[in-house]
Amino acid sequence: MSDFGVLSLLPPLVAIILAIWTKRVILALFAGVWIGGVMAAGWNPISGTTQSLEWIVGNATDDWNARILLFDFLIGAGVGLIYKSGGAMAIGRALTKRVRTSRAASLMGWLLGVLVFFDDYTNTIIVGNTMRPITDRTRVSREMLAYIDDSTAAPVAGLALVSTWIGYEIGLIGDAFKGLNVDYGAYTAWLSSVPYRFYSIFAIILVFIVAYTHRHYGPMLHAEYRARTEGKVLRDGAKPMMTTEIDLGMPKEGGNVHFFIWPILALVFVTLYGMWYTGGGGETYATDGIMGVLSNSDPATALLWGSFTMVVLAFALVVGTRHMTVEEAENAIVQGMKQMIIANTILVLAWSIKSAADAVGTAPYVVDLAKSAGITGGMVPLIVFLVAMFISFTTGTSWGTFSIMMPIAIPLAYGVTGNVGPEVFASIGAVFAGGIFGDHCSPISDTTIMSSMFSGSDHIDHVSTQVPYAFTASAAGLVLYLLFAAGIHSWVILLPIGLVLLVGEWYFLSEWYGKKYGIPHGKVPIYVVEE
Repeated sequence: MSDFGVLSLLPPLVAIILAIWTKRVILALFAGVWIGGVMAAGWNPISGTTQSLEWIVGNATDDWNARILLFDFLIGAGVGLIYKSGGAMAIGRALTKRVRTSRAASLMGWLLGVLVFFDDYTNTIIVGNTMRPITDRTRVSREMLAYIDDSTAAPVAGLALVSTWIGYEIGLIGDAFKGLNVDYGAYTAWLSSVPYRFYSIFAIILVFIVAYTHRHYGPMLHAEYRARTEGKVLRDGAKPMMTTEIDLGMPKEGGNVHFFIWPILALVFVTLYGMWYTGGGGETYATDGIMGVLSNSDPATALLWGSFTMVVLAFALVVGTRHMTVEEAENAIVQGMKQMIIANTILVLAWSIKSAADAVGTAPYVVDLAKSAGITGGMVPLIVFLVAMFISFTTGTSWGTFSIMMPIAIPLAYGVTGNVGPEVFASIGAVFAGGIFGDHCSPISDTTIMSSMFSGSDHIDHVSTQVPYAFTASAAGLVLYLLFAAGIHSWVILLPIGLVLLVGEWYFLSEWYGKKYGIPHGKVPIYVVEE
């Protein structure tokens, strides 16, 4: 890897700037990958193009990535069957009998996002597909649904005591302690870091606040006002990542809620069983407990099993009940997979951006800048948070950011203080919080892409409407890390201060934007479904 200095920022920055400027995500991502390839090839455009293609092929054929891509295709197939059979509309009708307002629909989306805590990918799938017909009927914009989906998925999974995340997180912490020859429980340190994950906590709370009050700001105010007053859940000219209605046509009449419920439950439970099985099951549980099972599990394989079971069961239900012919079901499967082509293309290129960033040294350059400044123990979480935010934003990966930052954050905090205390716990929390923030704001993030995908939102519209809320939550967190640096280390004091700041920011911004755009208090009407 050559030392490109500040130029190492080019690949991710080119991708992000072009994605926002041109609204052509695939073109922007490929441009970022290609720039990285040219740099890695000594600025030779021919060799650089070859290198770019090698990265793309390598990421597409990587075992983990290939499983995720196949999982996406199978999810598309399952969604296609459920939609075409009328199952999604049936569950929407059943829930709409109870959910009759835009407020209730928004709050139900938030609650479902919190309840599906065990995996962020599964969260985006279930929340997006379950809530989309309900939010459409109650005139909640697709942008708002994608925001609810995205801003509960990773924050909730990252904080949950049992999830696909915790095994990975604890493993990183344990490795860092092992490298320092520190005898301290990784799970205990993980648990102690939870109250310091300010961004994740505030992101979840902010979704609830805006869902309940209907007070918005930024581009989301326009999106929500448009949906309520005009009934347009998508803006004119929007290009949703899942074009279900276009690809599959109208669903069949007489759909049954069972066509929706059982395939989704199969997805959830088979995925959970897959994690248990691949994690060693009872033998691992007997020695290492549930945390040991999760840390040894293979989530990609478990999700693959779950999605395949979903398709098989949905097929058996719709054909077995003679609601659809084999030909109709097969067509729905193929068309459902077709919906995932663009999204999977973006995923492959997003992974390839990480390869380009690794090749030119983007992350080490940013980390070295932070380490070169002489800092105190109290300042470490603040610095770590800022660096993690930037790395995650420019690379589009939260887990990749965790793997880069944790081996730096823990030794830095421990080296300055000489003990495992609040500085170490807050630094761990800052890594996770900063990684998720950047992941939420980056148009090249896989979870952001999947939230757009399963909510049926235009991807750039989702990013542009979510960013102001992400910055609101991160600003409150940033102030708390500043207070931590000033000597206030107790989360019991910090969290209430942060909550007051969060509410204050939200109130001020909704008032300001509301006045600017002639919508009093930034409050959009509550829509009530008529009989």
